[in-house]
Amino acid sequence: MLRNFLIVSLLLGLQLASSAAAQTLVEKVQEHRLENGLTLLLVERHASPTVAAYISFKVGGVDESSQHRGVAHLLEHMLFKGTKTLGTVDYQQEQPLLAEIEEIGQQIDDLKNRPDRDEQELQQLREKLADLQKQHRQLVVKDEFSKIYAENGGVGYNAFTSKDQTTYLINLPANKLELWAAIEADRLQNAVLREFYTEREVVREERRRSYESNPNGKLYETLLATAYQVHPYRNPIIGWDSDIENLTLAETRTFLRNYYSPANMIISLVGDFDSAAALALIKRYFGPLEPGVPVPPVAKKEPAQQGERRVHVNFDAQPQLAIAYHKPTMPHRDDYVFDLLMQVLTEGRTSRLYRALVIDKQLVTSVNAYGAPGSRYDNLMMLSLAPRQDAPVGEIEAALYAELERLKTEPVSAAELEKAKRQILTSSLRRMKGNSGLARMLSSYEVLGGWRYLVDYEEQLNSIRAEELMDVAKRYFTAANRTVASIGREALQ
Repeated sequence: MLRNFLIVSLLLGLQLASSAAAQTLVEKVQEHRLENGLTLLLVERHASPTVAAYISFKVGGVDESSQHRGVAHLLEHMLFKGTKTLGTVDYQQEQPLLAEIEEIGQQIDDLKNRPDRDEQELQQLREKLADLQKQHRQLVVKDEFSKIYAENGGVGYNAFTSKDQTTYLINLPANKLELWAAIEADRLQNAVLREFYTEREVVREERRRSYESNPNGKLYETLLATAYQVHPYRNPIIGWDSDIENLTLAETRTFLRNYYSPANMIISLVGDFDSAAALALIKRYFGPLEPGVPVPPVAKKEPAQQGERRVHVNFDAQPQLAIAYHKPTMPHRDDYVFDLLMQVLTEGRTSRLYRALVIDKQLVTSVNAYGAPGSRYDNLMMLSLAPRQDAPVGEIEAALYAELERLKTEPVSAAELEKAKRQILTSSLRRMKGNSGLARMLSSYEVLGGWRYLVDYEEQLNSIRAEELMDVAKRYFTAANRTVASIGREALQ
């Protein structure tokens, strides 16, 4: 009886804490829209004299055309290169050299793809470009943004590009917020895309390291390219190698000018500041920015899959297996159900697939489920498995599919369902506890459709019944909706 009482008390405490957090979020988040379209989200927290500052843009790999795949990721790199005042010894002296570098670089790009190219001319141009780049390096101040932030107590200065968004972030002392605003507004108004051709090669090397020579990356991008045939979610964020090699400085600059602008911009500040003063600060530094062009929605829609797809990659590595099912994205009701299904299937050592495949049958060493590759458009539930040595893949798949079939015929118990809900909500609360975690969540969900999704999430999740899990499993866990990808020295049997 005491054990049951403690469990009930714990559940009640977590539910009250989660409900209180959601309510507090509604009360605490101040949302503003500047005249130029910029969205500002403010949350005051005075526990420590620090601020988490996130700038997100509603633009990512999914928004690229076939003419400039990989440009969003390359641009993420380029925006660390400085401005007309930062990252340079003397911009007036640097400017004509940059123009000459761009001219020679474009000549090389135009010539290298011509079937009748003159190899001697191409080599001469490359030598000239190398000489100009050597001269230019004398005028560059490396990593000046990060040095300034570090000298002023900033930590975690970073950026990331996903399918759906691009984000720049930092945590800094509260009394340095104006320094951040000055630096970031300058970066958006006066960015100089210096060292473009050098950085383009850096990104190509990143691709080779992270995808072409990495079995995890290779398997992931192969699965996406197989599961999607039309939608741009099929393309790697970094781009294919030929995409990166042929990105031009002109189109990169145009992409920056059009989309990295207030019309697509969200600033989230969480920490120790006065909201009225922070709003005035943002208006002063970011208000003068030109609105830019809203990123158009992706018109391409992935047709319903009508048969199982399979692909194997021959690769000198231990075998791996990945299985994906198409699913709707947030805020579709089924997406909430998938959150619970993935929790029941793979979260923790007592989850269904871990018990069945890792412990009982000892067919794999690990199994994970997650949503990918983005959330602005319909996506996938992905399962990744690491087979034990010599474990037959047929047995692995049979055991996995048996557990998925079980979801269709046996309702998840009330205890298992409540446990899954509790784990998800507790994890969400944990992420929101820190300034950076909350700022990131506010930015990300605002990009995906609105930060208030966080407020409604608990109510939606708690309203889901076991019958809904069965219904979703029946509709989506079918062979026709399945893509199976494997990688290893030989095709898995």
